[in-house]
Amino acid sequence: MKTIFVFLTTGFEEIEALGTIDVLRRAELNVKSVSLTDSKQVMGSHQIPVVADLMFDQADFSTAEILVLPGGTVKFNEHEEMKKELLRFANKGNRVAAICASPMVLGGLGLLKGKNATAYPGFEKYLDGANLQTEKAVVVDGNITTGRGPGLTIDFALSLVEQLAGKEKRDIVAAGLLVS
Repeated sequence: MKTIFVFLTTGFEEIEALGTIDVLRRAELNVKSVSLTDSKQVMGSHQIPVVADLMFDQADFSTAEILVLPGGTVKFNEHEEMKKELLRFANKGNRVAAICASPMVLGGLGLLKGKNATAYPGFEKYLDGANLQTEKAVVVDGNITTGRGPGLTIDFALSLVEQLAGKEKRDIVAAGLLVS
């Protein structure tokens, strides 16, 4: 079974990371959180410590189905090895997803050129070459998924479920969450 990798770094947005992981696991998808820090315990933006499943150097990205960046901090943009992996992965046509501030990472890597995308208000300027869709909660364009922010995490995660496991699985998970 392929793996969904969700990256964590100091200051990550807890709702976006944990909400996404939760929804994907409810869909019975194989999800692993990956610390980009020097510890498996990563402190979120609201001082909630989270223990990641793996350290970055332990992750086998050859098994990846999608790479996911929650937002909450620009620190994701500082991890050069993760950015190299994102670029390599996306350039092969594989799926990548980012929400809130993190679409800036994709924009900085040139992955949004000519693509429809959204981000947290104020971060649109970092989506180099993107066709901005700022009124949308989630934008899927080819292998790239972007989401707007914390309150839209369930929409973002359900979109990933639909892409990875189909509309029926998305509808089952949404019903269980009491989301229409």
